[in-house]
Amino acid sequence: MKVLLINGSPHQNGCIFTSLSEVAGALRANDVETEIFWIGSHPVQGCTACFRCKGEKADGCVFRDQLYLELVKRIKACDGIIIGSPVYYAGPSGSLCAILDRLFFAAAQHLLHKPGACVVNCRRGGASATFDRLNKYFTILQMPVVASQYWNSTHGSVPDEVRKDLEGLQTMRTLGKNMAYLLKRTAKAGLPLPPSEPLQATNFIA
Repeated sequence: MKVLLINGSPHQNGCIFTSLSEVAGALRANDVETEIFWIGSHPVQGCTACFRCKGEKADGCVFRDQLYLELVKRIKACDGIIIGSPVYYAGPSGSLCAILDRLFFAAAQHLLHKPGACVVNCRRGGASATFDRLNKYFTILQMPVVASQYWNSTHGSVPDEVRKDLEGLQTMRTLGKNMAYLLKRTAKAGLPLPPSEPLQATNFIA
């Protein structure tokens, strides 16, 4: 079993890396393989709603940048996903949302039903709004959202401050343990995925 942890911060070894590393440690302690993938600090192409990824012969997003291709490859190989983001104006980082919009739309079939969770870090406020925003990615693809003992947030402006947030780090470890537990219970049950009905898309224009 393997969990992919996405570092959505522009700082490779910053606060989000510190929080995700705590989660990863708990996962490994419970015999679950982990990989922390950093999205980088370069500009990221967002979704343009061209819908070409939904065409009959489509092969994912029309934009074939390396970041998208690398993430799809890793998502295919993982059993669960944890997304980490700093808090910017009470929301996730723009670059992270740009790539997630494309992944969750164009690569939805590789995410469907996989357990997911998010981790956020803030200096002081905005964590709950960011946490809520990221969780919406999971619920639209029928992904079980893994819980912890509190909302999955840590506090600090630099990694050394995050390491002093003892409750936040405990929340990260509990999240890792719960993700490992859910993956193992699901594997042990060996149940097939629930069947999906054809989408009934309804708009509200009379």
